[in-house]
Amino acid sequence: MSVTFASPLAFTILNSLFEARSYVAGYEASAKDTEVFNALTEGPNESAYPHAARWYKHIAEVKGLAAKYELELAASQIGTFAAGAAAPAAAAEDDDDVDLFGSDDDEDDAENERIKAERVKEYQARKANKPKVTAKSVCTIDVKPWDDETDMAALEQYVRSITMDGLVWGLSKLVAVGYGIKKLQITAVVEDELVSLEVLQEKVCEGEDWIQSMDVIAMQKL
Repeated sequence: MSVTFASPLAFTILNSLFEARSYVAGYEASAKDTEVFNALTEGPNESAYPHAARWYKHIAEVKGLAAKYELELAASQIGTFAAGAAAPAAAAEDDDDVDLFGSDDDEDDAENERIKAERVKEYQARKANKPKVTAKSVCTIDVKPWDDETDMAALEQYVRSITMDGLVWGLSKLVAVGYGIKKLQITAVVEDELVSLEVLQEKVCEGEDWIQSMDVIAMQKL
């Protein structure tokens, strides 16, 4: 027996899913929420599936379809009454030869568009005011001297004297590489949008009195 996205089983699964989370994935509405939303042929009953109904109504609002959802929900609650009332309404319309609902439909469409525009505007405002997360990385850098006679204290002092917006130097240590030569291994926290590692390497290697080369040996996002 196949399960459709309008079946009680599907609604039960969705209700259980949204009992512990707000969206299908992540912390804000995404394409995955839209995909599941569009697959549903109708909205879940609020009394039977409260968590799924809450999610459905929220995504409908984000998509500007809240009015459509309310109409669907009202239709499901009215049930057969709507079908029974349709015939007398049609007969009355034929008798009077008057479109009783024409102007109301136009007004409803305009109101729905207004509500949709307001909700889209509110959503965009909330998204715009959401604090932007600054992307940072921690880098481990090897700075190699020319030989074993290089003044490593002066080398490190030169490296730490390099300043850039978004650059913070961290811990360092000397690591033996052989034949009495030691390299400086130093960490740096960089803001990804502000610090170019290529530019940083050029600045470090400008200290050619002490420095032979610089390599980034490890990098991790914070």
